Amino acid sequence: MTGAARSAGWLRIMPAVFVLIWSTGFIVARYGMPYAPPLKFLTVRYALSVICFLAWVRVARVAWPRDRVQWGHLAVTGVLMQAGYLGGVWAAVRAGMGSGLIALLVGIQPVLTAVWMSMTGGTITRRQWAGLFLGFLGLVLVVSRKLGQGGEVNVLTMGLALMALLSITVGTLYQKRFVAPCDVRSANAIQLAAALLVTLPFAALETDSIQWNLASGGAMAWSVLALSLGGSSLLYILIQRGTATAVTSLLYLVPPCTAVMAWLLFAEPITVVTLAGIATTAVGVSLVVRGER
Repeated sequence: MTGAARSAGWLRIMPAVFVLIWSTGFIVARYGMPYAPPLKFLTVRYALSVICFLAWVRVARVAWPRDRVQWGHLAVTGVLMQAGYLGGVWAAVRAGMGSGLIALLVGIQPVLTAVWMSMTGGTITRRQWAGLFLGFLGLVLVVSRKLGQGGEVNVLTMGLALMALLSITVGTLYQKRFVAPCDVRSANAIQLAAALLVTLPFAALETDSIQWNLASGGAMAWSVLALSLGGSSLLYILIQRGTATAVTSLLYLVPPCTAVMAWLLFAEPITVVTLAGIATTAVGVSLVVRGER
């Protein structure tokens, strides 16, 4: 197989690999959340991830962006897509919002992205609008069993959830609009360093400390190696190569994939409604992606 063929094959499976890795986020949270306050956990994750990326950049002799403006754009996306999104989701769950509701609220992102794209001159076909609707309908079916679990809705949890939703939406659009193509390793190092600087002061306000054990240590290792080095890098590449609408529609597939993982790891039941939601979501995302092509 030639290098071009291998590259084309990797590009074809990249969305699927991203969804699989990103879906483990809620699994990691389930393992680590009981033993660590959310912002302190994320602060350690960002710090270790920055160290790993810096080592990778040095060994591979990767070039850094030469334009200071690009450093600023990367820092903004890091604050939005790392600190704002992850911090909001983790803090909302810790404050009592059920994982089903937070997944549903954050799942509005592809629709918000499409609305913004259409308002600013982007072309969203009827097929893609239908796919977005089906994707969200499938998401509702997948998470319906978990709705109502937890303290759910109050001013704090809704504020954190909306912060996460707006952060990932604006961050995706901002990166697509302002961030010039550059090496994903140096870009991630800058983004995560910015997220670390923003999260650190808030983490210092948390009174609890991290209890290190096999569960929390394993959750941290997976968060750094798989989610940050792998998932964040793939998301960066996908945003650079695809349209914002098509990329964000992939996030519809995360809750269904997480539901399957929870069934395998924790024996959480998968109902007929869940299966119907998974199928509906898959059809919806397929319509969005094919509409782009």
